Amino acid sequence: MEKLLLLVLLLGASGAAQPQSFEMPLPPAQILPASIATKLLDADPRVESARASLDAAIQEAGIIKRSPYEWIVNGTSQQRRVQGGPNYNEWTAGVERTIRLPGKSSADSDISTATLEIAEASYGEARHEAARELMLAWLDWQAAEEARDIAARGVESAKDSLAAVQKRNRAGDASTLDVNIAKAELSDQLRSGNDAKVKATTTWIALTTKFPGVERARVALPAPVKVTGNDESWTARIIEQSDELRRTIATARRAEGLSGRARADKIPDPTFGVFTNSEQGNRERIYGVSVSMPIPSRSRSARYAQALAQEDATRHDSALVKRQLTTLITQNLALAEGAFESYLLAKDGAQEMETNKSQTQRAYELGEADLQSLLLARRQSVSAATTALEAQVETLKTNLSLLIDAHWIWDLDHS
Repeated sequence: MEKLLLLVLLLGASGAAQPQSFEMPLPPAQILPASIATKLLDADPRVESARASLDAAIQEAGIIKRSPYEWIVNGTSQQRRVQGGPNYNEWTAGVERTIRLPGKSSADSDISTATLEIAEASYGEARHEAARELMLAWLDWQAAEEARDIAARGVESAKDSLAAVQKRNRAGDASTLDVNIAKAELSDQLRSGNDAKVKATTTWIALTTKFPGVERARVALPAPVKVTGNDESWTARIIEQSDELRRTIATARRAEGLSGRARADKIPDPTFGVFTNSEQGNRERIYGVSVSMPIPSRSRSARYAQALAQEDATRHDSALVKRQLTTLITQNLALAEGAFESYLLAKDGAQEMETNKSQTQRAYELGEADLQSLLLARRQSVSAATTALEAQVETLKTNLSLLIDAHWIWDLDHS
């Protein structure tokens, strides 16, 4: 018991140290609202399976807590035959029950509680994973639709380039070769637009297949914000809310309960009973009590040693999960910070490329730039806009992943 208490204190130490000044970050207003997301999560098959497993665990916990023994009624009937004398009908009736010793009742209660905690943590873990998958699938679809718009702007830009070249060709300032190059550029942009259309369709299919009933409502992707709070605060919050860690701790508690049960089982449970006999045609009545108990073998001690080893293994598993979780949180925070910086750079680059495209377009119309410069500026503008979109989506994914891990979104803290 002392070992497990020490483990729980160690695992919860970071949560106790969480600064009071760390406030819950607000999720972007443009993402799926909790009222819609929770319905989608509740209908997810893995969540429904975990909920059914939780219902089964509730029954199992009750079964474990109650005594496994039942009343046993026994009886015999016989006939006594006396040589040269009368025959007698005789019978025996009794009732008995094995009594669970007090130490075993306490251990079974611990096992019952831990069994329920494991199922509850598994249910929360299923909702957490479903929420992560919903977030990724929804963002992928929104990003694909936005990329489709960027590709459409690229097509319009290529059409404008072709129109400008044709105008100059009619004026004798551009060759037929330039017109053909502009047409080839338009064809390439049309191909890119079709690719973007296909991706938007496939991402929507993936989203609706995984989460049927999601509304096909496009939103303007929110501008990412810098993650606030220090690493220690985020780590403390996420570890405190981690269903995976809760499950491993509950598994260690269950292993401790099983080892306590195995220790108590070194002393077998006694069986008590009462009985009555009728002999010699009911002329003799016998009343008595019976007591029986198995003679313990060395296998009981071996089972206890096995349970202790398993308890030790589960404690190490919990420590390993906490270490891995801490590492992952630190990495995700670093990724979020780096993604936000990349987003700002990509956003600035896209704005500069858009300005350069407009200036080059004007220069070409005035005869101050050639066709290759115009087409290059337009390609760079489309490429920069796509890069900025990818950086924006990646930053949103890292930020929302942190909010999901911290259970600060979609009512995951109430699941």
